[in-house]
Amino acid sequence: MHLLILASIFPTHSENLSARYPNIKITYALPSNVTKEQLEQADAVFGNPPLSLLRQLRQFPKWIHLESAGADAYTKPGILPQDTLLTNSTGAYGPAIAEHALGMLFGISKKLFLYRDEQLRASWNDLGTVKPITGTTTLILGAGDIGCEFAKRVQSLGSYTVGIRRTGSSKPDCLDELYHTEALDRLLPSADTVFLSLPNTPETYHMINRSRIASMKRDAVLLNVGRGSAIDTEALCDLLEGGHLMGAGLDVTDPEPLPKGHRLWNISNVLITPHISGGGHLAETTERIFSIFQENLGCYLNGKPLKNIVDFTTGYRKLTEEFLLRIGKFNAK
Repeated sequence: MHLLILASIFPTHSENLSARYPNIKITYALPSNVTKEQLEQADAVFGNPPLSLLRQLRQFPKWIHLESAGADAYTKPGILPQDTLLTNSTGAYGPAIAEHALGMLFGISKKLFLYRDEQLRASWNDLGTVKPITGTTTLILGAGDIGCEFAKRVQSLGSYTVGIRRTGSSKPDCLDELYHTEALDRLLPSADTVFLSLPNTPETYHMINRSRIASMKRDAVLLNVGRGSAIDTEALCDLLEGGHLMGAGLDVTDPEPLPKGHRLWNISNVLITPHISGGGHLAETTERIFSIFQENLGCYLNGKPLKNIVDFTTGYRKLTEEFLLRIGKFNAK
């Protein structure tokens, strides 16, 4: 077996792989310098191959484990054959992204970033009332790993947590209530904080549109750490400029990167970070990514079900029962 590693891992991870799997040929490269030939020679890839190279391949790896949790770029038509086994690193990013979003929530609710602006102007100015987290209601769209990690944190601060999922009925303890997507319009008007951790799919595109933003409380906080396409950016700008919402914390935008001159940059109660909440900025995240991959590698080699298999149709993970036969097919090749 030939394994191509494009992911950012620690030297101890490389040593671990070499010692544990001496019969696997392992090649290391960066997404920026990996070649078409290296991808065509690999049986499996750990990391995110450049889309431009994947479009050129004549022979594809049997299995790609993405370093990212988001897989939408790889499920688009013309990128990978439908029989490619694609897994992602869902489960690695929850703590890092949840803490980042919590920081944004504090920054907006307590006007901390506005006071930073005042500080840079040497302005000793009282900006008025702020908003608590205790006693509020937090609505979480995308109550998966990241959403539930955020829910744990705000729940511990005294916020009532309401989750929305596409499917499933098992309610984790971090959610006080759990609903399916059709309940969104009923739940939005009562939320003090709306947290989005959604993939980019046709169903999630502009899920937060003009009418839904308008239905939110005027002093609500909107946070987005999933994909920028979930929010209608122009509608958000219009309503924020009109005084609706206390503010928005955006780690993702649409378009992305946000171009210079876009009016979103200049709206005072918007806090923007450049899609970095889930990157490798915490060593713990890198450890979690490698742990998920290494577990999947062991399962792959032994013909067992893998975690986090991505459904090319929905962009979400498949349930184990759905892909047992598929795993067997790949390992029989």
